[in-house]
Amino acid sequence: MNDVTLQPALSPAPAAAEPRRTSQARLIAACSIGNALEMYDFTVYSFFALMIGKLFFPSESAYGSLLLAVATFGIGFVMRPLGGFVIGNYADRHGRKAAMTLTIGLMVVGTLCLAVAPTYATAGLLGPLIILAGRLLQGFSLGGEIGASTAMLMEAGGIRGRGFRVSWQLGSQGIAALCGALTAAVLYGSLSTEALQSWGWRVPFFLGLLIAPVGFYIRSHLDETHTAETHAPSPLGTLFREHGTLVAKGVLTIIGGTVGTYLVIYFMPTYMIRELHLPASLSLLAGCVTGLTSFAASLCSGWLADRLQRRKPLVVASILSTVVALYPAFWLMTHYPSVPLVLSLSALLTASLYLGTTPLLLMMMEMLPIKVRASGLSVIYAIGVTVFGGSCQFVVTWLLARTGNQLSPAFYMMACSAVTLLTVLTLREVRETH
Repeated sequence: MNDVTLQPALSPAPAAAEPRRTSQARLIAACSIGNALEMYDFTVYSFFALMIGKLFFPSESAYGSLLLAVATFGIGFVMRPLGGFVIGNYADRHGRKAAMTLTIGLMVVGTLCLAVAPTYATAGLLGPLIILAGRLLQGFSLGGEIGASTAMLMEAGGIRGRGFRVSWQLGSQGIAALCGALTAAVLYGSLSTEALQSWGWRVPFFLGLLIAPVGFYIRSHLDETHTAETHAPSPLGTLFREHGTLVAKGVLTIIGGTVGTYLVIYFMPTYMIRELHLPASLSLLAGCVTGLTSFAASLCSGWLADRLQRRKPLVVASILSTVVALYPAFWLMTHYPSVPLVLSLSALLTASLYLGTTPLLLMMMEMLPIKVRASGLSVIYAIGVTVFGGSCQFVVTWLLARTGNQLSPAFYMMACSAVTLLTVLTLREVRETH
């Protein structure tokens, strides 16, 4: 108990002290829909990465096209820190609701760019440039989205059930991955290769746009949970001046989970096709399985986080179990490449990884005061995901091409998880009591 600090919960600003009662379902849907849309786009792009590489980035080698495709998608992550700085500061200054309305609008424009971009054969460099612009917009918006929406999930319903509410932010990523995988599976199974290359790969992005009106509507009916005082100093300045060390530790704590998510969930279909030589249609099942598993594991971890007196042991157990399972899992996949085995091992890795995500997220948010909470989480998430999530597929693809070792993704993830574990051990829990 000596590394847990209990403190009274900080109340929202007076302006938001007596909000209307917002149903928990509407609150969860409104706060998780933006992040889910981004994860859906990422999943779809991952499943069509080989095809998009050929259409937009022609190269003499298959690895060259794939590297250019994942690098272009990853470059959107470069905008996340800027979005985290700008929109996170805006959310702490003007409120979570205003920031969330802005981010979903930008995200929709970015998705539209991906859906309508002409191929290289049709418009030359214009096509890749439009995809690049769309990814930059999406990266900027999500950089601020995660902090504002997760802060609202945490603050809107009080202390009780906080872990379960926040877990939906992560669980929605799993549902989005599942929807993306199912959409891709249907398209691969029902369309010819010619139809997919001609127009079929665009369909999932257009489907993603249909969620925009729903997102705008339910977010417009939310109640604000925090508005800064009129003459309060810049939240961003306060964050780095008073909580700079915590921000640095926060970035290090999400490295393992970030790399694990983008490797096990989003890169696995490409790995199954290129390295394990499994059929593309069957490899899409990996996205379905890991998406559903991450959803269930996220909600389970949120439920546990609400009931356990301490959260750090659950986080440590999650990291250790993942590290221990990585090498044998990838060894088995490469030596006995069958769809049932790969799906089972992918589900195992996903479950062990996600059991610690919600409690770790809660630990970080509870250590951040409400006046800098959105800025802090936005900056931590944006920097960590930019450096390690955005580069993950590129780094792993490069390692596979450079070393020829099919186990290199496991070694990379183990190294990142070790950094996270060492940092988590230095954190001191702060639990709000009412």
